[in-house]
Amino acid sequence: MYLSGRRMLTPHDGMTYQSLRDRFQWQVPDRFNLGVTCADQQDPATTALVVSHQSGTASRYTFGELADRSSRLAGGLARMGIRPGDRVAIIAPQSLEVGLAHLALWKLGALSLPLATLFGPDAISFRVSDSGAKVAIVHPDSRDKLEEAAPHLPVIETGPQFEALCSGPGLERPHDTRGEDPAYLIYTSGTTGPPKGALHAHRSIFGHLTGFECYYEFPPQSDDVMWTPADWAWLGGLMDALIPAWYYGIPVLTSDEERFDPAVAFDLMAEHRVTLAFLPPTALKMMRASGVSRPDLSLRAIFTGGEPLGAEMLEWSENTLGCHINEGYGQTEANLVIGNCASVWPVRPGSMGRALPGHEVQVQDEEGNRLINREGEICVRSPDPVMMLGYWNQPDATAQKYRGDWLLTGDLGIEDADGYLWFRSRKDDLITSRGYRIGPGEIEESLMTHPAVAMCAVVGVPDEIRGHVPAAFVVPRPGFEPSEQLASDLQNHVRTRLAAHETPSQVTFLDELPRTTTGKIMRRALRPS
Repeated sequence: MYLSGRRMLTPHDGMTYQSLRDRFQWQVPDRFNLGVTCADQQDPATTALVVSHQSGTASRYTFGELADRSSRLAGGLARMGIRPGDRVAIIAPQSLEVGLAHLALWKLGALSLPLATLFGPDAISFRVSDSGAKVAIVHPDSRDKLEEAAPHLPVIETGPQFEALCSGPGLERPHDTRGEDPAYLIYTSGTTGPPKGALHAHRSIFGHLTGFECYYEFPPQSDDVMWTPADWAWLGGLMDALIPAWYYGIPVLTSDEERFDPAVAFDLMAEHRVTLAFLPPTALKMMRASGVSRPDLSLRAIFTGGEPLGAEMLEWSENTLGCHINEGYGQTEANLVIGNCASVWPVRPGSMGRALPGHEVQVQDEEGNRLINREGEICVRSPDPVMMLGYWNQPDATAQKYRGDWLLTGDLGIEDADGYLWFRSRKDDLITSRGYRIGPGEIEESLMTHPAVAMCAVVGVPDEIRGHVPAAFVVPRPGFEPSEQLASDLQNHVRTRLAAHETPSQVTFLDELPRTTTGKIMRRALRPS
């Protein structure tokens, strides 16, 4: 029997927020393999992936093809020596190869390690080294960066080498994984130090499903097609769109466009009759600013998250895109735990929504007391299938993430008397920009490798389109004079070593940085008031 259409929630007459919560109970199997479920247990004749090409053509792949090719890829990887528990990096844009790589590694019992093509050599080097990756599957455009970052790491390049692995004998049988076994490792952005790897289990998919069903207004429906411009290397693109869609047997659209273009986005959604879309706030703002519209869209539901949109943007969506936007909230360690479902409970503009069925969320003070209509830290009760197993090789950091049974998000917010939650700010110094969560620590470390930098600090500053962007404050070394050219050199240094979205939007030179009495840099004193 195919799994397509098996929901976690049961829509019913007179449905309310409370009735959905009251009727819900987690059903997480003890033995479960995410790769098998998302390919082999789907209807083999159903379209799984549509790749739209810039030439105007499109390639289509069925779930049967995904099942066969991912098993062959798993067999090829096994013959290369990949074993259960091994980590394999994936550095490629949205593509068939990325989807197959995740499925194959999960079937093997290995761990997928998605890395953004935006990353430069330093960012790649840290993650590959820290994770102990055994091999990397890489797009040709990223191979030079990878070889600079990890010159001794074996490489499988997408193209003929990848296809050869998919053409050999398939895996005899998938690894018999438990739901608690690790499946993927995604790195967060550290705030005061290096990024941390959040390790997630096969069962994490179940924790995402109530959010997926609420955000997208109870999929699957017979004509559903999913699309997101978000990189599948980020948890949002991977687990808010691609993998849950495949779990439900929903076709996913991707394209080989290199950059997000609002006009192309409208054309893609219209031509391929997209019904479900995960659109980060920056994408929505760019679409609105473009003035483009299409009367022939088929959108049924849009999900977004990362920053509040406000009433005007919600109204624009209804008028221009023809459907509601359901905002939500999650983080790499515990994703999709808060949100909206406009058809069931009223959306309050500016609010992230309510705790979704199956998830318990509170705003608490530092002693763990629940707060109503008062600012505190957003906390999520464990156990919860959506939660990470822990930080990779960092038991102390994992322990510090919890207070008793509650995971501490590090985000400050307010819960009102009706259970709606309102984001206020980060408790620490994390910067949210275009949906990316950027830790200043990694940018500061990169700047410090430049010979002109004696000290530096990075903070987030407001940006109309991107929400916030990094800004750097630099104390130059003796012999280096502040100048526009030096500022440009420092920006280019970060851009080429880390990623474009981590590049400081501005560089300000100072004689010294503000510090506390204990010598710590006071980033809050550098932020605009």
